[in-house]
This record gives sequence, C-alpha cells and structure tokens, in this order.
Amino acid sequence: MLTYPNFDPIAISLGPVKIHWYGLMYLIGFIMAWLLAYWRSKHYKLGWTVDQISDLIFYAALGVILGGRIGYMLFYNTQELIHEPWILLKIWEGGMSFHGGLIGVMIATALYARKIGKTFLEVTDFAAPLVPLGLAAGRIGNFINGELWGRTTDVPWAMVFPSAGDQPRHPSQLYEFGLEGICLFILIWVYASRPRNPGCISAVFLMGYALCRIIVEFFREPDPQLGYLAFGWLTMGQLLSVPMLLFGFWLWWTRR
Repeated sequence: MLTYPNFDPIAISLGPVKIHWYGLMYLIGFIMAWLLAYWRSKHYKLGWTVDQISDLIFYAALGVILGGRIGYMLFYNTQELIHEPWILLKIWEGGMSFHGGLIGVMIATALYARKIGKTFLEVTDFAAPLVPLGLAAGRIGNFINGELWGRTTDVPWAMVFPSAGDQPRHPSQLYEFGLEGICLFILIWVYASRPRNPGCISAVFLMGYALCRIIVEFFREPDPQLGYLAFGWLTMGQLLSVPMLLFGFWLWWTRR
C-alpha cells in the first residue's frame, strides 16, 4: 500500500488571500491549452491569430467554470443547490462536472464561432486536442484535494485518503489523469496531425473521453449522495457518458 501525501490544499497564502491548488490546476490547464493552440495554428498553418486563440481560451474558460459548476450541482447535488444556491460560488472546494463543463464549452464555442465567422465544427476540431492536458491538470487538483477517491481495494498501489475512512482505495484520480489526460491527449494529438473531415476530430474526442470515463468509473467510488443508479454498478458519470459516446460515434460515422 502506498502512503497518500497529505497535501495542503492551499498553494499560496497572502494574508486573507488564499490560492488553492485546485484553482491553480485550472489556470495551468488554460495556459497549456493556449500554448498548444498557438503551436497547432502555426505548425499546421490553420490561420488562427494570437487574438483569436486568446479569445477562444477565454470563452472556453467561462464555459468550463460556469458549465462545470452548474452541471455538478444539477447532476450530482441538486438538493444542496436548492437549499444553498450560493454554494455555486465555492469553486475552490471542488465539485466540477466534466459533462456540465462540456455543455458550457459547447455553448461558448458556438457563440464564439458565430462571432469570428467560423463553423462550429471548425472551432471544436481546433479546440479538441487542447482539452486532455487540461483534464489531466484538473485530476491532479482532485488528487491534491483528496476527493473523488476510488473504491476499496487491496492492490499494492492502494492509498488511504484522509476524508474516506481508514480503508485503502484505488487512486482513481490518477487513473483519470492517465486515461482522460495523457492517453487521450496522445490519441487526439496524433489523429489531428493529419487533415480530417470537419467534425471527425471532435467525434474522436467525444468517443475517447466517454470510453475512458466509463472504464474509470468501475474503480471510482460513486458520489455518496447518489450512490449507484442501477444494477449495483451504474454511476452518474457512466450514465452521462453513454450519450456522449453514441453521439461521438454517429458524428464520426457521418463525417468520416
């Protein structure tokens, strides 16, 4: 069994101002996305200007933060949202939904695509390879926060998370870091290195993420307020990923 490093969730403290690692990971993710976008545009001569890239990241950041937080509260914590609506603002405590963030980014992307005269799929195909490393950074934030831990296990790399009792558990945040982050990044980056029909890159991202998430959910402890939704194993994360997988396959099949 491995020892969980008991991180201080606060990275920087300047008097009353406290910067949490969780928020810092999001910032790192957006910075990496900007750098990758700039490299892709320049290397593949895609015609995106620095200002357009900066604006795209800004729109996407708003979509991620607003959609992710609202989605988490709607999908996973509806009752608490009804009784304490101001909890939406406590982003530093964790509680972000990828699927909610995806919806937020899609809305923001549609608005931005219209603003600059590009098609929606043109923008999403450009943006899809930028996402996985941001997801990887977010999962490291989850690990530092000691949240979203895995199910109990006796594997040699199991950890005891301070907020999850005294039972060793899968470090599922690191599984997601590896699958949704590193592996998905390599897949999308290589696939996008050649010209593809509009929508194909976006479709591969949707399918890739959905498959990674469905797999990891078998090792991750479901949210206690929800538990398993059906069959003693189906989780909300899996339920939300199935339509994503099917739509991604349909999009790829029709656009390939």
